[in-house]
Amino acid sequence: MAGHSKWANIKHRKGRQDAVRSKQFTRAAKEIIIAAKVSGDVANNPRLRSAIAAAKAVNLPKDKIENAIKKGTGELAGGDIHEITYEGYGPGGVAILIEVASDNKNRIVAEVRHTLNKGNGNMGEAGSVAWMFDNKGQIIIKKDAVSEEQVMDLGLEAGAEDIIEEAEEWDIRCEPSDLEAVRTAFEEAGIAIESAERAKVPQNTIELDAEGAKKMLRLIDLLEENDDVQNVFTNMDVSDEVMAELNAE
Repeated sequence: MAGHSKWANIKHRKGRQDAVRSKQFTRAAKEIIIAAKVSGDVANNPRLRSAIAAAKAVNLPKDKIENAIKKGTGELAGGDIHEITYEGYGPGGVAILIEVASDNKNRIVAEVRHTLNKGNGNMGEAGSVAWMFDNKGQIIIKKDAVSEEQVMDLGLEAGAEDIIEEAEEWDIRCEPSDLEAVRTAFEEAGIAIESAERAKVPQNTIELDAEGAKKMLRLIDLLEENDDVQNVFTNMDVSDEVMAELNAE
C-alpha cells in the first residue's frame, strides 16, 4: 500500500518508534479532548468511542481518559486545544498533511514551518494538497492474526470498502463513519488489531528511491518529535525493494 501504512511498517522495522509512552499518552489524551468537544456522551459520539479505544490500546490510565473527556466538555480546565491541519511538500515533491492539536496557534505554525524547512520541505497554502487525500477509516491487522477468509467476511459484512493485502498485514479501509463498526466486528471475533484510526489516504502516490525515502522518513520523524503533532500523512510510495534496502542499513 502507498502512504501511511507502509511508512509505519518501515518505521517499525527500523526501530524508529521513538515516540515514548508520554508522547503516546499526550496524543491519545488530546484526541479524546477534541472528540469530547462535540459531546461527552460516549454512546452517541463515534469519534469519542474510537479515541477511547485508541487510548486504551496504549494503556492510557482510566483516570486520564476520564479527565480528558471532562476537559473536552469543559468540566475541567485545559480543554482549549485547537485542531489544525497544515499542508506542505517534502523532498521529491511529496504531499504532506500534518494534523496538530495545540493550545497555541502562533507557536505551532512557526514550529511546523521551521521543521518543514529543516527537512528540505516547505509549507503550502490551505487547500494546496488536501484535495489529493480522501478521509477514510483505516484498520491494520497482522496477517498472522486472521485468515484471508475471515478478514474478507468480517470486514465486508461490517462495512469495509477495500481490503488490501500487504506483505505482513491487512490494510482495511472504510468510511470514517463506519470505523467503529468495522473495528468492533474484528474485536468481537477475538482478532487483535494493530491500529484503528481516521486516516488521510492519498488518491495518487509518488514513488521514492532509497535516498528520497530516507529524506522523507527523516522529515516525518522531525515533525513527530513535536508534542502537538497528532498525525502525519503523505502520498509517498516505497517499493518492496527499497524497503528491503532501508531495513538492511
